[in-house]
Amino acid sequence: MNEWAAKRFWKATTADKVDGGYTVHLDGRPVRTPAKTLVVVPTQSMADAMRDEWEAQDEKIDPLTMPVTRAANAALDKVSTQHAEVVEMLAAYGDSDLLCYRADSPEALVAQQATGWDPLIDWAATELKAPLKLRTGIMHEPQDPQSIQVLQALVAELDPFRLTAFHDLVAITGSLILGLAITRGRLDAQTAWDLSRIDEEWQIAQWGRDEDADAQAGKKKEDLLRAAVFFSLCA
Repeated sequence: MNEWAAKRFWKATTADKVDGGYTVHLDGRPVRTPAKTLVVVPTQSMADAMRDEWEAQDEKIDPLTMPVTRAANAALDKVSTQHAEVVEMLAAYGDSDLLCYRADSPEALVAQQATGWDPLIDWAATELKAPLKLRTGIMHEPQDPQSIQVLQALVAELDPFRLTAFHDLVAITGSLILGLAITRGRLDAQTAWDLSRIDEEWQIAQWGRDEDADAQAGKKKEDLLRAAVFFSLCA
């Protein structure tokens, strides 16, 4: 039986300040990641959220009900040990960003993409100093390397906890620009989700909904909103 299948063994759950940050104690013992790393997080609010997740566990520990704890574990065990690689992977989304690839028809879809996405392309150029070129169709065309370098530098500024959340924001939406817009306060996560779904919602309007696809989309949206919450807990 692994750590995550263990039964609840503690009575008191506390969130406390420790050297280097904050942690959760179970009957006075600090929690650890699956890799046995001591869980020390950057803010009291994150530790409080983790404490609430641990306190809510009943007979058995269910990690699916502990998104903040799971994200903190990932930051410590995975992202912190390969920060540069994660930054490079996420920056690569900018070279094929969802917002840059446009339909050439029908006119209504073209207009929806322009209305939703053009302001963010303009924002990237003016505020982030990373102009991106628009493409028609789905064939990849590289962006200006200088723009990608600028975007990569912005991603590299994120600490492992913020980068963990940012990974999901980018991977789920398919857009580095949407991820940056969420983390920099340009958009809320719900709006970013809606913008990332313009193409899918157009297809649904034409052909109808699919129950399985809706369920998958709902799970992705939930994960996106949770990632945004985790990012907010980093400050």
